Amino acid sequence: MAKQTKMVIDKDFRIGEVDKRIYGSFVEHLGRAVYDGLYQPGSPLSDDDGFRRDVIDLVRELDVPIIRYPGGNFVSSFVWEDSVGPVEQRPSRLELAWRSLEPNEVGINEFAKWAKKVNSDVMMAVNLGTRGIADACNLLEYCNHPGGTKYSDLRIAHGVKEPHNIKVWCLGNEMDGDWQVGHKTMGEYARLAEETAKAMKLIDPGIELVSCGSSSREMDTFPEWEAVTLERTYDYVDYVSLHQYYGNEAGDTADFLAKSDDMDEFIRTVIATCDYVKAKKRGRKNINLSFDEWNVWFHSKEEQMDITENRPWQTAPSLLEDIYTFEDALLVGLMLITLLKHADRVKMACLAQLVNVIAPIMTEKGGGPAWKQTIFYPFMHASRYGRGIVLQPVISTGVHDTAQHENVTDVESVAVYNEEKDEVTIFAVNRNIEEDVELVADVRGLEGYHLTEHIVLENSDMKLCNGPGSERVCPRKVQRSSLDGGIMTSVLHRASWNVIRLGGKNTI
Repeated sequence: MAKQTKMVIDKDFRIGEVDKRIYGSFVEHLGRAVYDGLYQPGSPLSDDDGFRRDVIDLVRELDVPIIRYPGGNFVSSFVWEDSVGPVEQRPSRLELAWRSLEPNEVGINEFAKWAKKVNSDVMMAVNLGTRGIADACNLLEYCNHPGGTKYSDLRIAHGVKEPHNIKVWCLGNEMDGDWQVGHKTMGEYARLAEETAKAMKLIDPGIELVSCGSSSREMDTFPEWEAVTLERTYDYVDYVSLHQYYGNEAGDTADFLAKSDDMDEFIRTVIATCDYVKAKKRGRKNINLSFDEWNVWFHSKEEQMDITENRPWQTAPSLLEDIYTFEDALLVGLMLITLLKHADRVKMACLAQLVNVIAPIMTEKGGGPAWKQTIFYPFMHASRYGRGIVLQPVISTGVHDTAQHENVTDVESVAVYNEEKDEVTIFAVNRNIEEDVELVADVRGLEGYHLTEHIVLENSDMKLCNGPGSERVCPRKVQRSSLDGGIMTSVLHRASWNVIRLGGKNTI
C-alpha cells in the first residue's frame, strides 16, 4: 500500500500574491551566455540585430519578466562606458572575474533592445567593486534621464532617443565574497551602498534598489552582514539579495533533494534579520527579498578551473556549462515551491542563468540549434501556472532522514490561485526516492472546481540528461488524479515533479 499524504487547500488560506518577477533570470557576460548564446551575428538562426531567434522563442516560452544584467562577478570590474557607442570604437578589455576577454560587442543598449524582444524588463547592477557613487549615478542618468544632460544626451547621440527607464538596480554583487574584485568589509559596503543609494534616488526617485546580502548561507558573516549593512541602507533600499547554489558532489540523491530545506531556512533567517533591523530603526516598511541568484551548479566546476587558470583570456570560453540531470530538475522544482511559499516577502528571484551558463537553454557550439535542459520544464510550469495568490496548504506527510538532513518531508507542495483565470494549480514533488505516495487533497473550499490535467516530470534514471535533438526528460500528461465530492486523490510516483490543475466554471 502506497504511503499517503493529506492536504487541505482553501482560497481563504493565503500567503500572499505572487510578484511575477519571482520568475526572473540572469544574463552575465560570462562564457557563452551572451556571445554564441543570445547573440550570434551572421548566423542563419539570428535576426537582423544578430540575436538568435530560436533562443528568443525559448525565453518567451519561459515567460521571464525581469533579467538581471550584466553580472554577477563580471560587474565588479565593469566599465559601462566601454559598452556603449559605436561598436567598432569599443575597446576589448581583460575581464577579471572570469579571466576572459570582453569584446564589448553587446552592451547596455543592445541588451535592453534584446530584453524587449523577449518581453522582459532589465534589472541593472552597478559596479561597487572597482568603481563607486559617481559611476553608478552616471549610468543611471544615461539609462533613465530623458535628455538635456551630459549622459542622457550621450545615450541619444548613440541612437537611443527614449530612456530605458530601468526600474530595479542592484548595488553591487556579492560584496561579502573575497573572490569579488573590490571585495568590501561589512562596514565599507554599508557606507558605500548607503551613499550610492541616496544619490541614485535623487536622480530617479522611482527606482527600486537591491542591497547586497550574503553570497550564500554558508558565509562566515551570515547573517551579521545583513544586519550591519541594512542598518545603513534601510531608508533607501527596497530589497536585500540572496544567492544560493546547490550540488550533489556526494552522489546522494536523497540528501540532494533535501537541500531545498536549507533554502527555506536561509529565507526565514534573512526575513527575521530584515525585521530585526526594521524594529531597531522603528521603521515602517518591510525590506523584501530578491533571491537574484539560485540554481543547481556543480557539474562544470573542474572544467571552469582549468580554463580560468590554464587557458585564460579567451573570448566566450565554455564556462559553467552544467548539463543537467533529471534529479537536478526535481531540486529546481523544489526550490520554486520554496520561493512560492515565501511569496509574501520574496518578490523577485533570478534563475541563474538563462543561456549556456548554468542555464535552462543551451546552444550548440558552432552555430548548432538551441535546446531545452531538464530544468527548463519545472521553471516553465511555475512561470506559466504559478501566478496569482499563493495558498497555504495544510499538509500531513511522511518524513525520512538523509545523510545531512532529518525529518525530510516526503511531499513538498504549494497551491496558487489565479482569480482572473479561475483556476488553482498544485505544484508537488515527491522527494521520496523509494516509494510512490498517494496525495489526498481536501479541496471542498474550491466549490464547483473540476480537474483539468495532471502533468508530470519523472524518470527511473536520476542521472538522465537532455541534449540537442534528444529530449529524454520532458513532461507528459497522466491520468493519475480523480476528484469526487471535493476530495482529490492523486498518485505521485517516487521522485517526481507534479503539476495538478483545477478549473472553475469559467474554464469548462
